[in-house]
Amino acid sequence: MAYEDQFQQGLKPKYDCLLFDVDDTLYPRSSGLLEEVTKNIQEYMNQKLGIEETEASQMNGVLYKSYGTSMAGLKAIGYDFDNDDYHRFVHGRLPYERLKPDHALRSLLLSLPIRKVIFSNADQAHVAKVLSRLGLEDCFEGVICFETLNPFNYGDINACDEIGASSPSYASKSQILDIIEHPCQSNPVSALQKSPVVCKPFEDAFEQAFKLANINPQKTVFFDDSVRNIMTGKLMGLHTVLVGTANRENGADYALESIHNMKEALSDLWKANDKSEARSFTRKVSMETTVTA
Repeated sequence: MAYEDQFQQGLKPKYDCLLFDVDDTLYPRSSGLLEEVTKNIQEYMNQKLGIEETEASQMNGVLYKSYGTSMAGLKAIGYDFDNDDYHRFVHGRLPYERLKPDHALRSLLLSLPIRKVIFSNADQAHVAKVLSRLGLEDCFEGVICFETLNPFNYGDINACDEIGASSPSYASKSQILDIIEHPCQSNPVSALQKSPVVCKPFEDAFEQAFKLANINPQKTVFFDDSVRNIMTGKLMGLHTVLVGTANRENGADYALESIHNMKEALSDLWKANDKSEARSFTRKVSMETTVTA
């Protein structure tokens, strides 16, 4: 019995899930989509919200750093706008044709019989478009994105009441402008109120992702290009891989210049699977063979 328990323990893989960000993780930053997204966000702030161009550029950087996404920051300040309209304006106009099918990455992903899940702050339509352009749409078991992290209309106070949440408290625009004018103050983020939008790099987004996808963080490898997301992921118990640089930052267990370097840096993923298959085969043979003395 002791041998049986030990053997079964040996069969259990070290990892049972791979959790992937999308933008600048599954494709390189050199695609230029990040710059296009930034430009579209600032145009939205100017054209749809009436924020001056120069002010929009400054505010966008501060909001992103403080709230994880510019959208989350704008909602926190108190701007009221339609989520779908924002996403259509920011992502719907992107030059997706810059992304080409990535056969090498597809082969890497399919070579691992481990559950793979997307975890992105972006909207569902954008994630689907990127995966389709890369030829990876059937490589993942599920997608955690803006809609799954934010299923309720936070602009509706009654909706907040129904799920037992308190009404969101907003930071003032003057607070944002003060941070822009005095960027050297010790802890500007502490002056800001929580955003009604759930997103990385905050812990509640990770907690929701774990529940939605039934993820055990201790047995999951998390790939992301954001140092802040990686730091939170590590804090939450994930094994972490920073993508887009060879320099390991705080919170990163591994650092990859490209997602294509997965096998070189994380050979244990493939070795563990090979060993598991080998043990399974050996055990099967021993059970079917009769030994007499």
